Amino acid sequence: MSPARNQPNECAPERRTIRQDDAIVEASWCYFHEGMNQNEIAARLGVSRATVVNYLAEARRRDYVRVTLDTQIFLNHRLAERLRERFGLQQVLVVPSASDEPDRSYDRVARAAADWLPHLLEPGDRLGVAWGETISRVADAAPRQPIDDLTIVQLVGSRPAAMGFAAETCAAALAARFSANLSNLHVPLLLSDRDLTERLKEEPVVATQLDAVASCNKVIFACGTVDDDSHIRRTGLLTTEELARYRGEGATGVICARLIDANGAPIPTEIEERMIGVTLDQMRGKSLGLLVASGRERVPPSRAAILGGYATHFATCSDTAQTLLGD
Repeated sequence: MSPARNQPNECAPERRTIRQDDAIVEASWCYFHEGMNQNEIAARLGVSRATVVNYLAEARRRDYVRVTLDTQIFLNHRLAERLRERFGLQQVLVVPSASDEPDRSYDRVARAAADWLPHLLEPGDRLGVAWGETISRVADAAPRQPIDDLTIVQLVGSRPAAMGFAAETCAAALAARFSANLSNLHVPLLLSDRDLTERLKEEPVVATQLDAVASCNKVIFACGTVDDDSHIRRTGLLTTEELARYRGEGATGVICARLIDANGAPIPTEIEERMIGVTLDQMRGKSLGLLVASGRERVPPSRAAILGGYATHFATCSDTAQTLLGD
């Protein structure tokens, strides 16, 4: 036996990988473009039906395939029309709720908002991105769709947050999906001293980043709750006792770590002068203020955000929409 035949074939694993990649693409094309069923694809590829199922699942996991529904369907939903008329919004998107699975409804709204967002953006836009679980879900679900000359701007300073909900993570994820420029805000959200906060804001690099925050023409955000399990409490910005006190003063929602009452008016907090990030005044008057919300607990804060003039567009589910309308 020759020495060459004794050597392991180092190219074999690579060839197997290439063949499998080709099979995944072929299965996806046959299923989604040619309308073949899984048995037909299995016969064409010479594999089992279970393998075809795995190929299609892998194609979705790799983002080779993205199945979307026409956004116009959800914009024309009767509940969307009623919300638009009731609250004077420009556009409302309502997806059907999975009433027995609130978290599934939450995922549906995040996915629908992610599919809708690129249609609301244009080259040259500066999109301000908030933080938290809702915005994180939208960013993770966003399509890979380059948008020319788009800048993604982090709206609030950094603060430790579980599971990738931090402001810089949300902004970076959306920038990657849209192949956009990224303007981070390289400062803590909350500092220990007011004078230090003011000095840091005056640093040239930070001042430039804050100018980017102020000049966003579009924003995407969620309005958080003020209950004991809220994002603002879990990130340590306010304690349970402090939140209870502000609820007593009328606090209903949270936008970018700042409290609002039931009509959307600001409720100043003790930490206000020590925070670095977008202000409530800067969140108003945008050509796009996309509010994303799902769940009955998000109804009071969402109503507050809409009444306060922070939202021009709203993505939600049918249960949340009906509760907002008082149905």
